[in-house]
Amino acid sequence: MPGTVSGSRNDLSERRHQIRRQHRVKIIQAIWRTVVISGLAGGLFWVAVQPIWVVKAQEQIIVKSGEQLLSPEAIESLLEISYPQSLWRIKPQAIANSLQEKPTIAQATVRRRLFPPGLNIEIQPRVPVAIALQPVDKVTSQSPRENSPAGLLDGNGVLMPLEKYKLFHPQIKLPSLKVIGSPEQYGSYWSQVYPLLTQSPVKIMEVDWQDPNNIILKTQLLGDVHIGAFSPELTRKVKILAQMRYLSAKMDFSQIKYIDLRNPASPLVHMNQIDPKEHPQNP
Repeated sequence: MPGTVSGSRNDLSERRHQIRRQHRVKIIQAIWRTVVISGLAGGLFWVAVQPIWVVKAQEQIIVKSGEQLLSPEAIESLLEISYPQSLWRIKPQAIANSLQEKPTIAQATVRRRLFPPGLNIEIQPRVPVAIALQPVDKVTSQSPRENSPAGLLDGNGVLMPLEKYKLFHPQIKLPSLKVIGSPEQYGSYWSQVYPLLTQSPVKIMEVDWQDPNNIILKTQLLGDVHIGAFSPELTRKVKILAQMRYLSAKMDFSQIKYIDLRNPASPLVHMNQIDPKEHPQNP
């Protein structure tokens, strides 16, 4: 029995020594971790505050639209950044939000660049689908077809200044579709109207929205088509217009003044007045 008690005491003493050693090792490891982390944090802070991490000029900012690099003039028109400025004080998301508020830009992504220090910006411009023309009453000396563009429209009815859009795409080919009228009148309807126009087999070259109560479509095949005010019946009217293209085999469309589709249940074809002096009857 005395031997057993003595052995138990020795085992307990050895376990206590092991526990104390393990505790000291953990304390030392914790101290080293603290020292290493503090050293890394201090080193990173030192690196961060060095003068190299400064955006000193616009040349340190790269802006791409698709695969195209924007010109310095375009970048200057887009960004409102004061120079010099610490790279770490610049807020990429705030710049992206500011860019997306511009009518010509649909999306923007902004990232810091460490080597060499600067910014990488990628933008996705809105796609123009039509030319917006000034209403006739604002340009009294010109005819509707000669009005100067007020801007470009995308598929959602967002009006984009033409000159600013050309900064992104100097060689842009302007859309063939034209819209005459006040964007405040048709802007909220354009996202519904435009898909119908593009799906129509009858090519529509111009939308005259100067009178909201009587929208006029200028077509390549059927001439002018009066469709009345915007309404849910527009889809039906465009379908009827597509069916009427087959009339070209039965009548001379050069004699048509306009087609009235304001009442889709009863389409009317208004003909030009024929001067009897030009077409005398045989005696």
